[in-house]
Amino acid sequence: MSEPASGRRLLGQVLKDRGVIKESQVQAALGEQRRHGGLIGQCLVTMGACGESDVATALAVQAGLEAVDLAHAAPEAEALEAVDGSAAHAYGVLPLRVEAGTLVVALADPMNSAVIEDLAFTTGLQVRAVVADAGAIKERVLEHYGEEATLADAIRDAADAQLDGDAESAASAMPVVRLLNSILQRAIRDRASDVHFETFEGVFRIRYRVDGSLYEVEAPPPHLALPLVSRIKVMADLDITETRVPQDGRIELSIDGRPVDLRVATLPGASGEGCVMRILDRSAVSLDLKALGLQPGDEAALRAMTRLPHGIVLVTGPTGSGKTTTLYAMLSEANTPETKIITVEDPVEYDIAGIVQVPIHDDIGVTYASVLRSILRQDPDKILVGEIRDRETGATAVEASLTGHTVFATIHTNDAPSTVTRLVDMGIEPFLVAATLESVVAQRLVRSVCPDCKVTYEPDEELLMDLGPDADLVRGATLCYGKGCDACHHTGYRGRTGLFEIMNVDDEVRRLIEAGASIEEVREAAVAGGMETLREVGLRAAAEGRTTIEEVLRETLV
Repeated sequence: MSEPASGRRLLGQVLKDRGVIKESQVQAALGEQRRHGGLIGQCLVTMGACGESDVATALAVQAGLEAVDLAHAAPEAEALEAVDGSAAHAYGVLPLRVEAGTLVVALADPMNSAVIEDLAFTTGLQVRAVVADAGAIKERVLEHYGEEATLADAIRDAADAQLDGDAESAASAMPVVRLLNSILQRAIRDRASDVHFETFEGVFRIRYRVDGSLYEVEAPPPHLALPLVSRIKVMADLDITETRVPQDGRIELSIDGRPVDLRVATLPGASGEGCVMRILDRSAVSLDLKALGLQPGDEAALRAMTRLPHGIVLVTGPTGSGKTTTLYAMLSEANTPETKIITVEDPVEYDIAGIVQVPIHDDIGVTYASVLRSILRQDPDKILVGEIRDRETGATAVEASLTGHTVFATIHTNDAPSTVTRLVDMGIEPFLVAATLESVVAQRLVRSVCPDCKVTYEPDEELLMDLGPDADLVRGATLCYGKGCDACHHTGYRGRTGLFEIMNVDDEVRRLIEAGASIEEVREAAVAGGMETLREVGLRAAAEGRTTIEEVLRETLV
């Protein structure tokens, strides 16, 4: 294992030098990391190669920091009082002592600079991190701070607090810090993908998006809207004084010991500034084809696409349908030591070890097309383009394919056959589309029936008549729905499953594309070649009890 460019020793090398693990275990963990993502230390612990305390010590050695055994370290009262219990619980930190104006805190991840900066902001002290075992930190935080407060408790405390009129002072007030921590912790535990902070005349509303649907949580009083949004802006390093124009930012934190990336977008409204936080919970996403819920035949088809020597593979669907996750899983499958993979994304959502990932910056001319042209000079084998959205990007993707590269990309269309028309409408010649397009995967995410309140029923004739020619797919099946319970927030759904329409471009489809055939003709040829439509795939999922008829009808076209 070579030294990184920064001169920092690699974690696996540190553990190996300390005699904790062997080289074969390092290589096995690197393989797991390439397939599933995550941190190398987590992979080694999951494999049983070493313990969390071994990783904590190695992280400290790697970062040049002190490693602390919390079994023999007693936190001082002054340090415990400096950090609010909600922050200790949320960030997974244990304050240990105060030395000449510097707060010493135990962290499981010493490279988490965002937590250190935030603690410095809220405590007014310099902060120095030492490394300790994550499990031990959690136990000692519980011992010294007790159980964490509920969201309702945090709202009540913030509502009763006397907050300064100054936005920055209010943003650093402990009741506001505690409230936002509670909101984020609950969002993570409820598996929310977004948190909406919305300001109306005399009303402040907070909603979580879970499994694609919004639901409202306990609402703080309206006067807390400004301090909460200001707190978010401080954490995202945005201009707290600018409330007239939208701003975008990013927060990287560990919440409940899990690495979480928060994308922040503020929006000025008639009744005050609002904000949406997109939650990218890296630990909740498995970059593994097996975890996508694919049927065996579909999984094999996607696996085969990762082995293509050249050509274009497109994944299409509406925003939030899981296109990027599918592409990441495919790239993880293709990510081997002998394959060079480069991605160009807007923005880079998840870091994948062993893959070069390039972010887009339109404001300075770093566009999909310009980066894609540069990538071709980097000798890649496979390329991911976040989105083909214009002729220039599409033409460059075609050029890359024709020169021996495999190009994976997303595109916005309603189904797989419509993708052909979309590319031609962009200005790409039909013969070039026919020559380079290998496969199109159209996908949707439908909500899964909650397993805790699942109820079965037989489809009646009225339902079968409504389904028309597709009725045979569910005739005689035992269908399911959820009655609603606390586990699913009384929606009847918990989690989501993917529906995949896979169109492999065979000789007949190529002939039709080159001849300028209609979408209907391409669709008929694809179905004749074995493609199942999204509606058919969805109804099959409903017949298997994985989702409901209503979800399928809502998410798919006839």
